[in-house]
Amino acid sequence: MARVLITEEIAERGLATLRAAGHDTDVRLGLSVSELLVAVVGAAALVIRSETKVTAAVIEAGHDLVVVGRAGIGLDNVDVAAATRRGVMVVNAPRSNILSAAEHTVALLLAQARNIPQAHAALTAGRWERSRWEGVEVHGKTLGIVGLGRVGALVAQRAHAFGMRLVAFDPYVAPERAKQMGVELLSLEDVVRQSDFLTVHLPKTPETIGIIGADLLAQAKPDLRVINTARGGIVDEAALATAVASGAIAGAAIDVFSSEPMVSSPLFGLPSVVVTPHLGASTKEAQDKAGIAIAEQVELALAGEFVPYAVNIGAAEASETVRPFLPLAERLGRLFALLAGKLAPVLEIEYEGQLAEYDTRILTLSVLKGLFSAATDEPVSFVNAPQLAEERGLSVRATTALASQDYVNLITLRGGSHALSGTLFGLRAEPKIVMVDDHDIELPIARSMLVVRNDDRVGMVAVVAEILRDAGMNIVDLKLGRSRAGHGGGAGGAGGAGGAAGFAGRTAMMALSFEEPVRAGVVEALLAAPGILGAVAITEL
Repeated sequence: MARVLITEEIAERGLATLRAAGHDTDVRLGLSVSELLVAVVGAAALVIRSETKVTAAVIEAGHDLVVVGRAGIGLDNVDVAAATRRGVMVVNAPRSNILSAAEHTVALLLAQARNIPQAHAALTAGRWERSRWEGVEVHGKTLGIVGLGRVGALVAQRAHAFGMRLVAFDPYVAPERAKQMGVELLSLEDVVRQSDFLTVHLPKTPETIGIIGADLLAQAKPDLRVINTARGGIVDEAALATAVASGAIAGAAIDVFSSEPMVSSPLFGLPSVVVTPHLGASTKEAQDKAGIAIAEQVELALAGEFVPYAVNIGAAEASETVRPFLPLAERLGRLFALLAGKLAPVLEIEYEGQLAEYDTRILTLSVLKGLFSAATDEPVSFVNAPQLAEERGLSVRATTALASQDYVNLITLRGGSHALSGTLFGLRAEPKIVMVDDHDIELPIARSMLVVRNDDRVGMVAVVAEILRDAGMNIVDLKLGRSRAGHGGGAGGAGGAGGAAGFAGRTAMMALSFEEPVRAGVVEALLAAPGILGAVAITEL
């Protein structure tokens, strides 16, 4: 059978699972980079945790690799793109630590409310400071949850048992679903304003980095306590330290940091701040679950069977005609999520042209995979994408049409007031966007884009160009389009009238691409400019 190289400790039951399947478990802990490059030669599977770096060089050296298994959630230490190019499957264990993370969140909440670490430190140092460390009850307090994914939902369940009032911000959860959980959905600003405790459970993306910053904290009540067990950097640690030190908020409990390992932070010297060194997943049970789950995934991969938690598209099954459209479908889903900013109750996906002759279910899964990758902090696979849709109250309606008016093949997404179409061009199958919010516009997909909807009149390009010039933004590409007859809604909010003579009720659109993320203040400046009806910055990781 196959040789499985294991470079970090996993549960003994996981090892037993692989051995029972007849595989050779080659356990080599603490390998250096050069030693790993030698050891991976001849291995069919590589099982790691968080320390081993699976670089493109490692993938290249592992000529016989079929699968890389990460016993845990994060994949920052795996070059997934390189693995995909080589046809190596990458799998992880996305559910292994959600319960431990939720419990750690509650532990930090209670530790912060009752000053447990501070009182312990004082007493063991010989000081009986009973009055100094008076705490607060959590019963009757308002808990704000930023992100109602699996961890956020588990925290909500446990907080409900304490008798806390629950409010949350998550544009990707349907109000009906939140109501079933006993949670009231609010805007992010209102969640911060109303909360006594605020816990963060968001993915780390360009849009969420620093989202809990000075501006939001300035709107909080003085007795707010902030908890972060999600990802470092989502909470602006410098702004948080300033808010706590100045008395603007009461305290914080932080498990994750913008840079790790973190041994020096302005938060560490504040008596009302509780910190732990990224312990959210550090339980025996979570580690055992991760080891067992990854062994099962690796066993399936080596047996050539369908693997539920494969995270890279190259491992998915699809017909030769459909396969080239998988990356396009996923990127359309992600771009649609970033464009819309929130989840509509219904997502309509239409496949037109030759694609309609084939089974397009894998494309629908790719769309959902991209959609939720922009909205959740957990890995999204082809299998769990439909489950995520169900959990968030999203109804998906996929249709096909053999006839396509302008393109050989076309994929269109619609939801709420937004729409997005894309296709592949030429022999090189270049992915392009061809419609945004019912404005015909042809634009190669870039990692940093700006979509602007404006009055259809002379001078609007100059208005946008001037704002970008003042911000020091260099435009790589610019495409223009007009709304289709009868359509005027789109990016950034409600549709508006206006436009040049002869185009009453029609609007125009600009789509611009850049080599860097759209800088702070650009969107706000555009929205304040006359004739600009909407603007959305889209940045892909």
